[in-house]
Amino acid sequence: MRRLANLVLLLVAVALCYGLQMSKPHYADLIGPIPVRGKVGDVVVGRSFEVRVEKVQFARKLRADRYGETKVLTTGGVWALVTVEFAARDASTVVSTASWRGPTRLTYDHTERLSFINNGFLPVTVDPGLQKKARLVFEVRPEEVGNATVLISSKLLAALDSQAEISIGPVAASSDGMPAGTVDTLDLTQPVDGLPK
Repeated sequence: MRRLANLVLLLVAVALCYGLQMSKPHYADLIGPIPVRGKVGDVVVGRSFEVRVEKVQFARKLRADRYGETKVLTTGGVWALVTVEFAARDASTVVSTASWRGPTRLTYDHTERLSFINNGFLPVTVDPGLQKKARLVFEVRPEEVGNATVLISSKLLAALDSQAEISIGPVAASSDGMPAGTVDTLDLTQPVDGLPK
């Protein structure tokens, strides 16, 4: 009888230890970014910067100039362009990373295919009292558009720093599966109010 009681006590202790191990937060969660949430049109205030998403556009192709030559960039999915306005809080800061997290939690980083365009794309230096507009560009699968979240940080690894998490909300799909309002070609060579040329 005593042996059975010891075995039951051992099994209870093992189950308790396993439960504690599975329910405790992971180290990455403890030192990860601190989310600051909002939606399109809201001013989301982080530790070092503020951001407001003005509009979200979708395109099948992008047209851009590279050293006087026009390039047309295509993608197997859809281009998602997010126009944002940044403002620094207390000191000059650099906003350097952005990601698109779809409804399935699949994450797409800001594209590097437009790195030849210097103005209006990440990284963006922001000074206090001076708002600056920028475009965030992502290549995403069409089914990852609706109810997505745009994640914006000042650092690549935003450990123990704020991260803006801006909800895009639902996006209707057209008959071909693309987001409603998707344009065939979006011309990045045309000036947009407030964006550097």
